[in-house]
Amino acid sequence: MQQQQADVAVIGAGIVGLAMAYKLASKGKKVVLFERNSKAISASIRNFGLVWPIGQKAGKMYQRAMHSRSVWKELAAATGLQCQETGSLHLVYEKDELAVLEEFAAAAPANGFDCQLIMPEHIGKYTKAIKTNGLLGALWSPTEMTVNPRQASAVIARHLEDNLNVTVRFNTAVNGISMPFIETKDEKWKIDQVYVCSGADFETLYPAAYATAPLTKCKLQMMRTIPQPGDWQLGPALCAGLTLAHYASFNDCAALIPLKQRFEQEMPEYVKWGIHLLISQNGAGELTIGDSHEYGPDFEPFDKAFINELILKYMHTFLEAPAYTIQEQWHGIYPKLTNGGTELILSPEKDVTIVNALSGAGMTLSFGLAEELTAI
Repeated sequence: MQQQQADVAVIGAGIVGLAMAYKLASKGKKVVLFERNSKAISASIRNFGLVWPIGQKAGKMYQRAMHSRSVWKELAAATGLQCQETGSLHLVYEKDELAVLEEFAAAAPANGFDCQLIMPEHIGKYTKAIKTNGLLGALWSPTEMTVNPRQASAVIARHLEDNLNVTVRFNTAVNGISMPFIETKDEKWKIDQVYVCSGADFETLYPAAYATAPLTKCKLQMMRTIPQPGDWQLGPALCAGLTLAHYASFNDCAALIPLKQRFEQEMPEYVKWGIHLLISQNGAGELTIGDSHEYGPDFEPFDKAFINELILKYMHTFLEAPAYTIQEQWHGIYPKLTNGGTELILSPEKDVTIVNALSGAGMTLSFGLAEELTAI
């Protein structure tokens, strides 16, 4: 068995592992990156491609998201990766939803958010893609960006290899860690430090550490339309009232309490299946639509058609697009903390760190978290 050496090994080439490898290599470390599949195929490619600072809690988490945003721009400039600074609009059609936006917008300057409340008569300056009948207002944020998640992982991995001297090993499972050695079927590596970024795989490496963590899995269902005709543009990423009950940034709004109560009474199926709605558009003109949140240790491999129907029904309350034909449906599974935490950092043995459970916000938070971890 061939033996090689590196300063740091990163296990998993999803967005968390890529972020760790990028930050470590940028700081001069010799890094080897292992991915057991031929490419990233899990949650890191099965998402909206949205970098979503507006959803993060004010303070540390928002700043972490904004750092990640700056790194995405760096990577886009270096690689040509699609990275559109679209901004976002939270649309509201009910008075209790507007009350949450008004409270949030009033506190936004003090909390560090760059956003503003838009009245219905001004919405046309931001988007032509929505139904204006009954619109009471919208929250505009310029900070959100859209990248192509199906390209991003491969592009970043190639950049790491070509420009930052990272050794990338696709199709290479790590079979064992016995510090200071890592073994695969063909190689043995001597390393000083290991970061395990294995996503929803809790069973392969350090299963005992995962078993005692406050952790579950989340299945989400998503869809994608055909390309929109005539170069039609969505503009900002869109969401609506249900999203106010989903993201931590709105949790401190007192007006959110009665809004959640109404959702529970009037839209119990949406609450039960954790459905809210985000819509983004990729460079090919396709709309990505979703999603739902189903929690458990494992899931049936079959998607629930009624969940997609609920998503589409809610979409039609605010989206005005020329083509709604769905060409793809899929699901993703990601790790989710059950204690309200924002990430899982464990040290199962000396010089080994597990980095996981960004709870569906990997595109938004990974590079900021990696900067914090590598600065220690």
